[in-house]
Amino acid sequence: MTPTIALALLAGAALGTGLWLLVSLAPRVGRPRLATRLAPYLVDLSEEARQMTRPRSSDPLPIVGAVLSPLVDGLVRSLEGVLGGARVIATRLRQAGSTSTVAAHRARQLLGAALGAALGATAGIVAGRDGLGLVPVGLAGLVAGAVAGIGATDALLARAARRRVARMSEEFPTVVEFLALSVSAGEPILDALRRIAHTGSGELAGEFARVVSRTAAGQPLARALAELRDDLAMPAVARLIDQVLAALERGTPLAEVLRAHALDAREESKRRVLEAAGKREVAMLVPLVFLILPVTVLFAVWPGLMVLQLGL
Repeated sequence: MTPTIALALLAGAALGTGLWLLVSLAPRVGRPRLATRLAPYLVDLSEEARQMTRPRSSDPLPIVGAVLSPLVDGLVRSLEGVLGGARVIATRLRQAGSTSTVAAHRARQLLGAALGAALGATAGIVAGRDGLGLVPVGLAGLVAGAVAGIGATDALLARAARRRVARMSEEFPTVVEFLALSVSAGEPILDALRRIAHTGSGELAGEFARVVSRTAAGQPLARALAELRDDLAMPAVARLIDQVLAALERGTPLAEVLRAHALDAREESKRRVLEAAGKREVAMLVPLVFLILPVTVLFAVWPGLMVLQLGL
C-alpha cells in the first residue's frame, strides 16, 4: 500500500464519518410509538424505559456494534464461561448503584483485556527488541496485559461497590432509628418507608424510595423488600428485612422489633468505629517509628557526636 492510497483511505473514512454525523442530526419524520411516549413515566420501574429515555449519541458506533455483535456476544459467552461469577458481578453492579447489565460488564472486561493486551504487547516488544527473545517477551506481555486489563475492570467495579456499601452501612443506624420512631408514632411500615424516602438524601434512602415506587406500581411490599434484600446482599439490611417480613407475616408488634434492631445497629456501628480506630492506631505507628523517632534520636545524638569529633 502506497502512502497516497493510505491517505486516501483515511480521508475517505473521515469524510464518511462526517457525512454520517450530518445525516444523523437530521430530524426524524414520523409519530413516536406508544412505548416511546410512555417511557418517561416508567423510568422508576422499568429498565427498558430508562434505556429508551437515556440520551443517545448520534454516531456510527451503533452500526459498527450491530455488525460486530455476533462476534462480541461469542467473546462475552466465552469470557463468562472462563471467569464465571455472573451472580457476583450482578450483585456488585447492584451494590455500586450501576444500571449496567452483566453483559455490559463482560463487554467492558473484553475492552479492558484488549487495551491491556495491546499495552502489554507493546511493552514486551520494546523491552525485548534488543535481545533474541522478542516473540516470547511480546507474547508474555500480551497475556499479562490482558489479565491485568480484566483485573483492573473488576477492581474498579469492586471498589465502587465497596464505597457505596460503606456509605449505606454508615447510614443504616440512623435510618433504622428513624424507621422505629415513625412506626412507634403509629405510622404503617409503608408510610414510614415513604417518609424516609422523601426526607432522606443518602444511598439507603434512595433504595427505600425504589421500594416505595415498586409498591405504588402494584408490587406487594413483602416482595419488594425481599428483592431489595437479595439485590444488596448486605447482612445488616438482610437481617432488618427478615425481621420486618417475619413481623408482618406473624402479626408481631413491629415497633418493638425495630427498636431492638435499631439498638443492635447502633452497637454494631460503635464496634465498627472501635475497629477502625484500632486499625488507624496501628497505621499511626508507621510515621512515628520510621520518621519521628529517628529524627528525635538524630537530634539527641548528633550534638554529642559533633562534640566528640571536635574534642578529638
